[in-house]
Amino acid sequence: MAAADRSSSIVEYFGGEAGYRCGYCKNVTGNLSHGMWAHSMTVQDYQDLIDRGWRRSGKYVYKPIMNQTCCPQYTIRCRPLHFQPSKSHKKVLKKMLKFLAKGDSSKVAGDVTEEPMDSHREDAVACSFVLKNDSDISQSELKPLSVEETERVETEDNNEEEEMKKGVTMKKVESEPPQTCVDKDSTGSGERSDSAKLVHTTPKPGKGADLSKPPCRKAKDIRKERKLHKLLQNQPHTLEGSPSQVEPQILLSQNSKSKANQPKSIEDFIFASLPDDATHQLEVRLVPVSFEDPQFNSSFSQSATLFAKYQMAIHKDTPSECGEYEFTRFLCDSPLEAENPPSGPDCGYGSFHQQYWLEGKIIAVGVIDVLPYCVSSVYLYYDPDYTFLSLGVYSALREIAFTRQLHEKASELCYYYMGFYIHSCPKMRYKGQYRPSDLLCPETYVWVPIEQCLPTLEHSKYCRFNQDLKAVDEGCIKELGRVRVLHKRTVMPYSMYKKRRKGPSDEASVQQYASLVGQTCSERMLLFRS
Repeated sequence: MAAADRSSSIVEYFGGEAGYRCGYCKNVTGNLSHGMWAHSMTVQDYQDLIDRGWRRSGKYVYKPIMNQTCCPQYTIRCRPLHFQPSKSHKKVLKKMLKFLAKGDSSKVAGDVTEEPMDSHREDAVACSFVLKNDSDISQSELKPLSVEETERVETEDNNEEEEMKKGVTMKKVESEPPQTCVDKDSTGSGERSDSAKLVHTTPKPGKGADLSKPPCRKAKDIRKERKLHKLLQNQPHTLEGSPSQVEPQILLSQNSKSKANQPKSIEDFIFASLPDDATHQLEVRLVPVSFEDPQFNSSFSQSATLFAKYQMAIHKDTPSECGEYEFTRFLCDSPLEAENPPSGPDCGYGSFHQQYWLEGKIIAVGVIDVLPYCVSSVYLYYDPDYTFLSLGVYSALREIAFTRQLHEKASELCYYYMGFYIHSCPKMRYKGQYRPSDLLCPETYVWVPIEQCLPTLEHSKYCRFNQDLKAVDEGCIKELGRVRVLHKRTVMPYSMYKKRRKGPSDEASVQQYASLVGQTCSERMLLFRS
């Protein structure tokens, strides 16, 4: 995935000792996380970070301290290639079709209001540093010197440093790409083959289908068959013999019946043809998050106004908490560097706003990151006047369909990351309804089907999902000296920076950073040191 000539990610690490207010259980100091400011970040580095439990809010990237925080937040991903909508999902899709076709805005009986995908700003750590628009570091300090200067620095002193330089520059550490996702129940970068297999158990007597008996048939199908049989008995026969005329009718009936019995996909609902006299027309536009993009610029004011309206109505923000400044910092400032490789999706990789336009105005915006192996949901905001459309659920289904669409061009892009699953907060369990889905083990960073995780989460809010007690974090830091550092605009391994550093040692902080981002990212990203 990584190109040799692309820019490196540059981050500042801040640790995470202090506790902050939790937006879920309202604990005043219970929210604990590690954090770093990403001045810039490649899509591959961010992909590898979210596969280790990190997540971004604007340019702030954070990782909950899972065994200490009051409400553990587990990274959750859906497998769109195998996704089938539930009855409640189909209700939402049908409701949207009915609204577009006839303008019907009535609430469907039995509807349950679900939280929009990642509609909580509390997903962004309530940290004082996050409230800052940017880091204090000047842009000039973040610009590395020429490659020649870096190489000169890295080759000085002794042969040990020469070996270090050789290892850093020649290894070109990359995360292993996951296997192609077609017809796979679960895959993932660095994932153990036995970690995320679905377990199928034989049902106990009285608890499942008896395979020795024919499958149950719907009463409706039996009635249709009886009616067809009666019609055939009453049909006049020809001299040449009726079978030649009757059989095509039977075949036609069987074909239509088998087609009707196939479950509808989300695409069947989303892209269903509307009548010529449809009341409304919905258009979904994918807009790159860039002030250099004409579409993004022209819709910025309307989008920011919608964000403020949503925050004040749904989350009770004050106007000063959701102005254009806050909107820009939270949902427009992205550290991700846009990339458009030939083998990638047509839209390229990076951060996007998926805008839902209805009669010339935006009624919802899904903020997403398109990464090498997934579409990652960042946030959703919508017009409260259209709450009856369940836009949180509808947009999640659209994003699953969008992931499938991108997969057709980029075969490795086959997952839909839904942010964090918080089992200890009942209203945040809705993400588990998009199946099949997996949760990330917080200790070994392998993916485990959510069905295997739920029983243990019922007994303990913090769990290690990997049942192999001997398994360890395969991506853990092995050589601290190989961590890449940006110091005085010069790129060097930490072993060299450590010798040059004046003042108290920062080894404990660098060790913590490297253990959290993993060996691969620590050797690829640049850790800023003043």
